[in-house]
Amino acid sequence: MVHSKILICDDEENIRESLKIVLGDHYNLISVDSGEMAMEVLSKAKDIKLMLLDIKMPKVNGLDILQEIKKKFSHLKIIMVTGYNSVETAAEATRLGACGYIVKPFKSEEILETVKKNLNP
Repeated sequence: MVHSKILICDDEENIRESLKIVLGDHYNLISVDSGEMAMEVLSKAKDIKLMLLDIKMPKVNGLDILQEIKKKFSHLKIIMVTGYNSVETAAEATRLGACGYIVKPFKSEEILETVKKNLNP
C-alpha cells in the first residue's frame, strides 16, 4: 500500500518525534526543523500531499512560511501546529491558506483525524 507523504516542520525535536510516532505507521514522513529547510524539501519532492507547520519558530515565523509556500505550492495542504490557542492566530492562518490548526499538546487521535480528514476530503 502506498502511503501519502507528509512534511513535518517544527523547530522542537520532541514535537517532530512525537508526530513521527503518531503518524509513522500510516504515512511516509519527512521532518525538518526550519522553514528554509521546508522550502528546500518542497522544491525537490513533488509528491508531498500535506504539511504540518509550527507557527512559532526562530528566524522566520510559521505564518510567513505559510504565505511563501502557498505562493509557490498552492496545491499543498498545510495544517498549522502551535502551542498557543489563539482565535486570532487561527483565523489569520486560515486566511493565509491553512486548512487546519492543531494546538500543542495534542492528542494522537486528534492528529490522526485531522490529517486523515485533510488527505481524504
